Amino acid sequence: MKKSELKELYQMMFPDYTDIVNITQLQNMLGISRHLAYKLISDGYIKCIKIGTGFKIPKVNVIEFVMDQNKNSN
Repeated sequence: MKKSELKELYQMMFPDYTDIVNITQLQNMLGISRHLAYKLISDGYIKCIKIGTGFKIPKVNVIEFVMDQNKNSN
């Protein structure tokens, strides 16, 4: 994905969320269970940073995951 495309998507997708989200916010963004959210992270589908016992997930990584899923479903 080109940088310009990502920037445009970043402004359009999930505008109500901050640049860094947590597991609960990830669940709400994708409409998934807590278990699936942790599985996507542990399997490397969504990249994040672990700080202590919590995960910090850059919103851009969630957008990239969603776009990859759209490409794979076509």
